Amino acid sequence: MRTMDARARPATHHAEAFASTHWSVIIEAGAEGTPEADLALERLCQTYWYPLYAYVRRQGQSPHDAQDLTQAFFARFLQRKYFSHADQSRGKFRSFLLASMHHFLVNEWTKERAAKRGGFERVISLDERQAEERYEAESLDNGTPDRLFEKRWAAGLLERVLARLREENANGDRALVFEALKDFLWGEKNGSTYQELGLELAMSEGAVKVAVYRLRQRYRDLLREEVAQTVASPEEVDEELRYLISVIRG
Repeated sequence: MRTMDARARPATHHAEAFASTHWSVIIEAGAEGTPEADLALERLCQTYWYPLYAYVRRQGQSPHDAQDLTQAFFARFLQRKYFSHADQSRGKFRSFLLASMHHFLVNEWTKERAAKRGGFERVISLDERQAEERYEAESLDNGTPDRLFEKRWAAGLLERVLARLREENANGDRALVFEALKDFLWGEKNGSTYQELGLELAMSEGAVKVAVYRLRQRYRDLLREEVAQTVASPEEVDEELRYLISVIRG
């Protein structure tokens, strides 16, 4: 009996930790709103602004119209509390958000076209010129709007994970080691060997291998944390990770 109890406790702890993810907080808050839900919504909106902007641009909208559309969508998403209608058990946040944007484009944008340009409430802070530059750099991608959204979601998630890992290794020698070894996170780097990097960093070849192993482990942990924010249950994390990899490699 003691063995079974010991195994049960970590699972309970894991479930409790998962219950505080952004998607869970948003759903539980519903239409009432809480400071925690507001923060979760703000982060998720910042995360998905550019993927949705790219989606709208791929629909054939001009840069200015795409900016207005995306801002107007988020203003209504927050003001009308669209998230209160979401059912966490029915899917991932990115799927819900994309479906909400599709609904907005089909049913509501025609009502907004009479509004004076620049009259939309800027609820999301973003460098819109930078967004268009990013989109132009991706103009050779001939995928569908939905596929482009998925790719931007995946790339943005990996960028956030890398930024978190860089921040954790921002001090002193750790920053130098991180910058030298970051290209090993997704596989063997073409170019410098462990031995060559060891000489550059004043580390043994074995110490470099250990450092790479630890960075990869931490990267995987942070990646799981990010993915867990927008799925409905712990069981969906691995499925979402596999899908993320398929999008990146596709």
